Amino acid sequence: MALAQRRHHYEQAFEEYLRARRIPYVAVDEARKALLPPGVPLTIPHGERNAALKSFDFVIYGDSSNLLLEVKGRRVGTPGRGGSPRLECWVTQDDVDSLHCWERLFGEGFHAAFLFVYWCEQQPPDALFQEVFEHRGRWYALRVVRLGDYAAAMRVRSPRWRTLDLAPATFTQISHPFAPPTPYPLPADARGARYVDEVAMDMGPKLPALDRLL
Repeated sequence: MALAQRRHHYEQAFEEYLRARRIPYVAVDEARKALLPPGVPLTIPHGERNAALKSFDFVIYGDSSNLLLEVKGRRVGTPGRGGSPRLECWVTQDDVDSLHCWERLFGEGFHAAFLFVYWCEQQPPDALFQEVFEHRGRWYALRVVRLGDYAAAMRVRSPRWRTLDLAPATFTQISHPFAPPTPYPLPADARGARYVDEVAMDMGPKLPALDRLL
């Protein structure tokens, strides 16, 4: 499968990660209409207005069920250099509403989730993340929150901008790593990607989101 023309380096890095891990997937482009059953509108009701039905980013295929992933790229600063190690996990209300809609449209066997891809200024310590990899000179780490878990615990971040987030302790409790460690050597990557595949002792759930699909 050729790499999709992703708009952001977060999606590009994650797509290369999927290819290296041999995880079956389809990259979704902005052609939402092609995914919709005939007669289904491209809007979702929201109060007195209709909001646009937003695309998500990837369908990840498992043996018994599948993930509909919305990728959220966030940057993690370096303490002592004007940055913050805080793991931002905000999304918009439209993100939540659209993922709920896609989950209903795809039906049984498909589960929506937010994938937070963190761009770290340097290789993060193992204690912070379970999945860390380097792609084209940048370090990334992954955490996943199922849509249902996010919706049950989300709080308003900005009424004006219709953004939501999770309390830091809640995010730690309900976010998961994405994939289990590989049982085989990862291939060398021509673009210089390196993968840190040891299981780190992060404080969140240890069961990867992808494990639920196997």
